[in-house]
Amino acid sequence: MTKEFKEASPNNIHQVVGVDFGVNFIATTYDSKGETFFHRGRHIKDKRAQYSKVRKSLQQRGTPSSRRRLKAIGQKENRWMTDVNHQVSKALVDKYGKNTLFVLEDLTGIRNTTKKVRKSNKYVYVSWAFYQLRQMIEYKSQINESIAIVVDPRYSSQTCPKCGHTHKDNRNKKKHIFCCQNCRYTSNDDRIAAMNLQQKGIEYIVEVTTTV
Repeated sequence: MTKEFKEASPNNIHQVVGVDFGVNFIATTYDSKGETFFHRGRHIKDKRAQYSKVRKSLQQRGTPSSRRRLKAIGQKENRWMTDVNHQVSKALVDKYGKNTLFVLEDLTGIRNTTKKVRKSNKYVYVSWAFYQLRQMIEYKSQINESIAIVVDPRYSSQTCPKCGHTHKDNRNKKKHIFCCQNCRYTSNDDRIAAMNLQQKGIEYIVEVTTTV
């Protein structure tokens, strides 16, 4: 039996929440009240790195038993990451309640953005289950009578949400700090991205509710 969902309308939206996906913080949100929520992800990154190390060791052995264990570990990791994404998506949707517009990043091409990442870190970055997390938020927000949209995230971490100045030098990736070279507004770079995504959500609401 198929579950029926009550359609949420842009006209009924009470708040807009920008959601930035990342590694040190798996999800950073910025809402209509100006509040920021960080869901830490460093421990997840570290655990996936451990899985990668074990996987590499088993691959080097190349024995039948190591291949069987390699498959089992891969399945275990997938179940664990799926559970993590369930927890994070549920926490976000429950936190903001009904009639919320979640603005998510379109990270479909994330594999193409990892070409310059050091080889030792590539597994952690490329295999991160952002797409699965996005799907879970979309699904659970619909159940909860909310809306989730996906937008282009380009320059979201380089654009000042206060004055609009956009430049790569605004962001220090190593220190995860954003400092606008124009107005000097300073904050965490993931928070900046969430702020800009939230603004895109506001623009979306204005567009769809004023279109005749």
